[in-house]
Amino acid sequence: MSKSGRRPRVLVVGSANMDLVARCEALPQPGETVLAHSFDAMPGGKGANQAIAVARSGLADCAFLGAVGADEYGARLRDVLGGDGVDVALLRQILGTPSGTALITVDPAGANTIVVVSGANGCLGDLSAAELAGTAECAVVLAQLEIPVQTVQAAFAAAHETGRALTILNAAPARTLDAELLAVTDLLVVNEIEAASIAGPEPRGAGPAAAFAGAFVQCEKLLELTPRVALTLGEQGVCYASRDGARYQIPAARARPVDTTAAGDTFAGVLAACLAADQPIQEALQYACAAASLTVEKPGAIASIPRAAEIAERHAAVYAYPGGRNTAASTEQETRR
Repeated sequence: MSKSGRRPRVLVVGSANMDLVARCEALPQPGETVLAHSFDAMPGGKGANQAIAVARSGLADCAFLGAVGADEYGARLRDVLGGDGVDVALLRQILGTPSGTALITVDPAGANTIVVVSGANGCLGDLSAAELAGTAECAVVLAQLEIPVQTVQAAFAAAHETGRALTILNAAPARTLDAELLAVTDLLVVNEIEAASIAGPEPRGAGPAAAFAGAFVQCEKLLELTPRVALTLGEQGVCYASRDGARYQIPAARARPVDTTAAGDTFAGVLAACLAADQPIQEALQYACAAASLTVEKPGAIASIPRAAEIAERHAAVYAYPGGRNTAASTEQETRR
């Protein structure tokens, strides 16, 4: 809660897709055809997922800047976002272009493959003065890379011009990043594949200790490009590094995976909400890990994103003493240069 008594606000700039999900006994290999035992069409997209994760966290209000088509999928996406309390005043409707879709296969262990068809998301460019002004009302501006990079860069530059908003880039899908975008990015959130696409691959040994050691080496490379980095390691957890010397490794909360779709989006959205609410970075990372662990235990994207009470309960069970104080030695390690 801000000093004015109002909740802080996060602006998510990103994609909204309809997820077309097929559940299979095994993910298809190149050239292979597999049979699915179920199919669903569910609202998703990295931007929409992250916006709903912000809203459901209960820590911050959320506005969404994106684009959908003038079609059935677009109407459903708008309704789903608005139904979770996301402000959709900046959600464009693009005539003559279909809403974005994602083709997803999921195996019984929860692993997935995803192919995204951008549709209207690819038309989100040339931000208006009103859209750019929306960044001035926010504590955090969060974006991903399922929309044009130039759009993300323009939104982040506008946020920096106000001098208020923290800019967070979830650099997914994986790709190389322009120096101009990195120059206006305050916090980079990536997984191992995305980190390798930016800074090159880093050998990773077996076991949690080796995973974190390799991740911190990768973080050092990324810090040459951006002031702060959160590198997610799936079931191992997340490591965080910043140019001021902070180093944190947060183990993942144990979960029973059903579907990993939207786990990374939940992490990014809840992390953004926590930082908008001025939570310390260690606690924000723990809270985001707790939320992501809940997401993988349910099928689907938006349907799997947890709500505030669930996240608080998982966080308290995994990362905090009964009184709510963070554990230190048992759940995280901190080193400083």
